[in-house]
Amino acid sequence: MRYAGLALAFVSSCCFAFSGPMAKYLIAAGLAPIEAVWTRMAGAGLLLLAVLVIVRPRALRIPRSRMPFFALYAIMAVAGVQSLYFVAITRLPVGIALLLEFMAPVMVVAWVRLVRRIRLAPAAYVGAVAAVLGLAIVVEAWQGMRIDALGLLLGLAAGACCAGYFLMSDSFGDDVDPLGLIAWGMAGAAVVLVPFARPWDIPWNAFTLTTTPAGGGVSLPVLGAYVWMVLVATVVAYILGVNAVRRLSAAVGATVASLEVIGGALVAWGLVGETLGVFQITGGLLVLAGALLAQTATASARPAEEPEEPGEPGLASLDGVSSRG
Repeated sequence: MRYAGLALAFVSSCCFAFSGPMAKYLIAAGLAPIEAVWTRMAGAGLLLLAVLVIVRPRALRIPRSRMPFFALYAIMAVAGVQSLYFVAITRLPVGIALLLEFMAPVMVVAWVRLVRRIRLAPAAYVGAVAAVLGLAIVVEAWQGMRIDALGLLLGLAAGACCAGYFLMSDSFGDDVDPLGLIAWGMAGAAVVLVPFARPWDIPWNAFTLTTTPAGGGVSLPVLGAYVWMVLVATVVAYILGVNAVRRLSAAVGATVASLEVIGGALVAWGLVGETLGVFQITGGLLVLAGALLAQTATASARPAEEPEEPGEPGLASLDGVSSRG
């Protein structure tokens, strides 16, 4: 069971790593970032809904009391993360955008301590500080930040939405089927983004083109990049990720999922010609180490006022760290 979970988490992270690079082909072909997000969410949401209707219809049942939860999940955990991440990668290398999203565990640490008032191990604070220092190295703060300031803010905002995803993952039980949540979340995100994406104005002829991202790299058919992004980097990645989360501890899940950052940077280097400098690589490793340390310490935390009873749901569901981008 454990080895199966590790394998699923590893493959899931590798699949997610393709989302940013594939999106760059759609953007290079003339789609705006929000349009690329909408096509991804609409395609993946419709595909998952269709599959679940056939093979697992009960997964699509939404308890009435959970309607607000599903709505918030679609808006924040899916639409917010995806749209902010896709806009960020137009101004930043994919690897750096992913690193900014991986500040989410640090944001979770702050929320858990300040809002939930849960005592955390010293390792949580050490990890948070290490991640912030790593981020400072990535952006070369001592030289007035060498990366795009708006891209930095967008990446951090995506991280905040991603932190919301982790916190929401801590609040649903057996009355919600994870696959149904993902399907409705994607479909709901597509509906929420309609006024912004204006799908009737999307240049659909772009999907007939073959293009190369603005920074150079390998030329690919836009339709091929889109199909890969929907099937592999979204549907397969989410399904494998959900099943992996059920088999792994928070610490192990977070460690394996962090490979998405490395995988995303490697895919971006191989396909779109993006490279990271020494400071970005060094700082990135520090960000990952700090985020994982903070994640592990947070997952083992206990409420300060009421110690957790055996078998009571805690923070362990903050595993499976991933940008979902």
